[in-house]
Amino acid sequence: MSYAIYVGKNHSRTGHAWLGGYGDEPSSHWLEIVPAMDHPDGTLIEVGVGPEADMPGRRTKIPQVAKTLRHVRVSYSYYLGVPAPITNGGLNEKGLAVRDVWSTSRRELIEMTPKDQAGLNYSDLARIVMERASTAREAVKICAALIAEHGEATYGGNSHLFADANEAWVMIQFAGGKGLWVAERLGPDSIRASRPGYVLEVPVDRADHPDFLCSPNFVSFAREMGWYSDGPFDANAIYGDGKGRWEGICWIEAEMQARAARPEKIGLEDMIWAVRTERLTGDTAGYGQIVPLVDVPDPGLQLMWHSATGALAAPFSPVFLGQDRVPAEYGPRRYLTTGESRRFMDLRKAASGVIDSVSLVPQIVEAHRSAFYESKRLLYLMQLLGHPALERVTAVFQAREKALESLVASYLRIAQHAVAGGNREDALRILSHFSTSELKACLDLVMSLSQGLEAELAVDGSDRTGTEPVSFLQVW
Repeated sequence: MSYAIYVGKNHSRTGHAWLGGYGDEPSSHWLEIVPAMDHPDGTLIEVGVGPEADMPGRRTKIPQVAKTLRHVRVSYSYYLGVPAPITNGGLNEKGLAVRDVWSTSRRELIEMTPKDQAGLNYSDLARIVMERASTAREAVKICAALIAEHGEATYGGNSHLFADANEAWVMIQFAGGKGLWVAERLGPDSIRASRPGYVLEVPVDRADHPDFLCSPNFVSFAREMGWYSDGPFDANAIYGDGKGRWEGICWIEAEMQARAARPEKIGLEDMIWAVRTERLTGDTAGYGQIVPLVDVPDPGLQLMWHSATGALAAPFSPVFLGQDRVPAEYGPRRYLTTGESRRFMDLRKAASGVIDSVSLVPQIVEAHRSAFYESKRLLYLMQLLGHPALERVTAVFQAREKALESLVASYLRIAQHAVAGGNREDALRILSHFSTSELKACLDLVMSLSQGLEAELAVDGSDRTGTEPVSFLQVW
């Protein structure tokens, strides 16, 4: 399902736009930095979904470009049978940020989707855009060209939010196998949330409108089906679920508009609140991401704030695109990873001919603590103890993040001077050490908080075994 929120630069305290959100899947999630790569002529990549997907199809291969861009992303192992590893987006070396969010198509489009559908799935599009695109507008055009040439493998409708330092685009891909899509530009005065992703009225009488793009058959197909004749073209009413802006979207957009109206406008702590608030974030959220959309003098200084699970139970820490590693504690783990229940950390079954019996997770990684698991544990302790525990933990996270924001600014200023002075490698080594140290410190903090809450729960006196799970009230 997932969630994204974009804030244009005119609403920002620091003069740049923001993109935040999380992924919402029943799966393990891990942070990874993917280097830039050169690919020989004739290199192919596999895309799409297989017969095991909830909406089945067939896998195909398409050409890879000669060079792909460095990017940071969160990957995961399962959603509706889409082949792993999957991603909802991240940040690349050109400063392009990507979020993927579901966007349900109308029932007739879902039903007409071919059972042997072929083409790129939502994760393929997000990953390829991070590998190839320099701007948000280019991201839309890359997706459009790929869908036109190779098709799209849908799970019932989807959207992406692409954002760079100058603008953002919401792109909706509709089910049905007809290559239908529409995209809307977001500018410096925009505040837009997606869950689901939406585009409402489209000025179809202006083919050259600077704020909208769509597939060539966008209007003609609706007329062919009898869903549209003339007048305003509401994309959500005609091709989507017809519900317009959902309650959660209305609530968070209004809240952020109110914050933007203050003299101090919107800062990092407001973006963190929008991704963390218990009204929107619970057990389904697999991680948190916040990207300040800024122009930087060196791509290695691109920054993404990351939380190991839903930010309700995990503090944000800085991750720099130029750093050389991600701590093992934040890497892929067997916990909740699809297929790991049948695999082992030894070679005995493999030696006897049993296929796919060895874990795909490196043993050295599994030997470390899991930031994802430990943050989940903290979440469940908070939910069992209720709002007082939530408020205490949130206050601790906020104090840490406030201190970190100032520290990050200092490190970046020093790194910029070092890069300008010809010491790029030293600058990136320092940023890498800083980031990995803070990610590990975040995990230490989470485990300490869990230890305290566990002691509190032990003397609570309530017998909670066998009861239904408890959670905080969410809008969605």
